[in-house]
Amino acid sequence: MLPRQAGIGAGSPRLGDAELWAALSEVPDPEMPIVNLVELGIVRSAEWQAEQLVVTITPTFAACPAYAVIDQSIRERLQAAGVADVDVRVQHNPAWTTEWMTAAARSKLQAAGLAPPPRHRGNVIQVLMEPVACPRCGSHNTTLQNNFGTTPCRMIYTCVDCKEPFEMFKPL
Repeated sequence: MLPRQAGIGAGSPRLGDAELWAALSEVPDPEMPIVNLVELGIVRSAEWQAEQLVVTITPTFAACPAYAVIDQSIRERLQAAGVADVDVRVQHNPAWTTEWMTAAARSKLQAAGLAPPPRHRGNVIQVLMEPVACPRCGSHNTTLQNNFGTTPCRMIYTCVDCKEPFEMFKPL
């Protein structure tokens, strides 16, 4: 956790880029707290405009049900780090894509039993037709059960070999 730095805030020296990104990296995704918003590629930028820090995010879906929690969590974490004035802005264009997820995010999803989205390089239809590997046993002998999982960004599969259900993060 980033320690609170005395004297940071309005009229004081600003947090540098490294400290800002370290603080933002401590904000977990509210629907998948095993990964943070930076790893998911949701946080697009953090820039000082006079004494205000403007954080630009792109939610995974335009109508992301977790948006209010994301906004509040970013504000709280940065204020705890000493940033007095935070403005969180949403940018929908370009739309969020799973291509923005880091390798660390993909590894964490896999370790938690959630199949990470395949890399698609812009060809989502093609990767949706490819077999999905079970995050538990690695088998590609899996079947799609439902296009919608516990959140709009997930799909439900079952592994034929180990018989375990699992979710896959949708490639977007």
